[in-house]
Amino acid sequence: MSRGQAVHVVVVGSSNFDLVVKAERLPKEGETLLVKNLQFFPGGKGANQAVAVARMGAKASLVGCVGQDIIGDFLVRGLESDGIDTTMVRRTPERATGCAFIMLFPNGNNCITVDPAANLSLTPTDIERAREVIERADALMSVLEVPVEVVEAAFRLARKAGKLTVLDAGPPRHCPLELLRLADVVSPNETELAHLAGEEVSGRVSAREAAEKLLSNGVKTVVLKLGSDGSMLVTPKGAKHFPAFKIEAVDPTAAGDAFTAAFTVEYAAGSTIEDAIRFANGAGALAATKLGAQPSLPTREEVEAFVAQRTGEKRNRS
Repeated sequence: MSRGQAVHVVVVGSSNFDLVVKAERLPKEGETLLVKNLQFFPGGKGANQAVAVARMGAKASLVGCVGQDIIGDFLVRGLESDGIDTTMVRRTPERATGCAFIMLFPNGNNCITVDPAANLSLTPTDIERAREVIERADALMSVLEVPVEVVEAAFRLARKAGKLTVLDAGPPRHCPLELLRLADVVSPNETELAHLAGEEVSGRVSAREAAEKLLSNGVKTVVLKLGSDGSMLVTPKGAKHFPAFKIEAVDPTAAGDAFTAAFTVEYAAGSTIEDAIRFANGAGALAATKLGAQPSLPTREEVEAFVAQRTGEKRNRS
C-alpha cells in the first residue's frame, strides 16, 4: 500500500481554466505584443492541489465553485478523471468559470492574471455543506483564491474537528492574522510572505526575518517556498533551509501547488515535517519540468524515483 493511501485531504479552493502563451517579455502599456504557442489547461490553485493530492496516492475532496458553462463541465470532468470527489463543487449560473491568463518567459519564469469569477461565489454555507466530509478527513488545505471568510470558516471547522490545517498563502492578498493563526502550517512563496509580513523579502535572510515576524504574531509554523533556492522551515525553535533539486525549468505554474500538496499528504501520513518538506521539494521540482498546471503534477512513484535518484547522485559525489 502506498504511504498516502490511508490519508484523506479536503481542499477548499479555486478551479480555473488556464490559457498559456509563450512571450519574450511583458508588453508595455498600450502595446500589442505577438506571442506564440497558445495552449489550454485545467488549473486553479485549489483544483491543482486536489489533483496533486490524488496523484500522491491519497483521497482528495474539493470544495469549490464553477460556472454552469462548458468550461466548468471541462474542469469537473478532469477532476473526476483523477478520482477526486467533486460532490462539494457547486455549479452557479450567476458567474462564469474562473480563468487565468499565463505568460511564460525564456528564463523559465511566468506572470499570471486571474479572473476568479465563480470562485468568488463560494460562501461559508458551502463549508457547512461539506462539514461531514471535513470531519471525516485527516487534513484540510486551502488557498487565497477564494473569499477569505470561506477559508476561515473551513479552518475553524477543521481545527474544531482536530484536523491538520495547511494554508497555501497564495495569491498575495490581505489575510487576517486570525486566519493565519488557525493554520497549523502557513506556506507562502517570497512574494506572498512579503505581503503577509508587510516588508520586503529577497533571499534567505530577509525571508527568515519576515517569517519570524509572523511567528511573533502567533503563527505556529511557516514553510517557505523559495523557488530555485528550495524551501525553508521556520518555527519558534529556529530555521532550516532545504536545498532545491537542480532542474531545467519549463513552466513553474503549479510547482508551488505540487509542493504544498505533497507536503500535506506526507505530513498527515506521519512523516516528520523535515522529511515532508524534502519530499515536497521533489514534487515541486518535477512539476516545473513540464508545461501546464495539472498536466505537470507528478505521481507519487515519479517523485519517489526522482528523489531517490538525486539523493543517490549526491551521496556518490560526496
